[in-house]
Amino acid sequence: MGGIMDGSAHHLKLEEFPMNEDRPWLQRASKRVLDISLALAGLIILSPVLITIAALVRLQDKGPAIFAHTRIGQNGEPFRCYKFRSMVIDAPHRLERLLATDPEAAAEWARDQKLRKDPRITKLGGFLRRSSLDEFPQLLNILRGEMSVVGPRPIVMDEARRYGNKFEAYKAVRPGVTGLWQVNGRNDVSYNERVEMDARYAREWTVLGDIWIIIKTIPAVLLSRGAS
Repeated sequence: MGGIMDGSAHHLKLEEFPMNEDRPWLQRASKRVLDISLALAGLIILSPVLITIAALVRLQDKGPAIFAHTRIGQNGEPFRCYKFRSMVIDAPHRLERLLATDPEAAAEWARDQKLRKDPRITKLGGFLRRSSLDEFPQLLNILRGEMSVVGPRPIVMDEARRYGNKFEAYKAVRPGVTGLWQVNGRNDVSYNERVEMDARYAREWTVLGDIWIIIKTIPAVLLSRGAS
């Protein structure tokens, strides 16, 4: 199975695939059924793990277990994206101080919207991020219809300008828990390449393609490929 599922971050050939912007109702309904089925199964099967993680996050500093951050969803609608909290309670203030005093960190943040050595992340939070366990609460976002299992990573409004005219493609689909970025290098991929992959997915997704990305996500997560 080639195409959108198999292209590497550095060899994305859009001309090989048809544009599928006007998909039939059955295809869109099938994607939603797949999302709901996997989210429900995940919440039921993983409930002991989710409860344990929530307790550990609370115990480390008595702060909230779940972090909700406003992201941009389908049609440009904002929504509250859930994660297990992986940062210290005063993370926004620490970031502000760091960017004001460390030019290298400021440049890295401006380029990637991420920091490889992020002082805001707790020890437990680092493990949750490397293992992608911090993403599990997004199963609730899927059930609420705000996210999909597969799609572009949800972005904040400040990132929209970096998408340029590709922001329209981003808005055309629900953001996902996993996607092309996660299975093609994750943090080893530049931000511009991630934008290209997000736009490509929005134009070309299929249900079979989603299933293949989900399958490829498993080894990517277990081996922590591209995780920082």
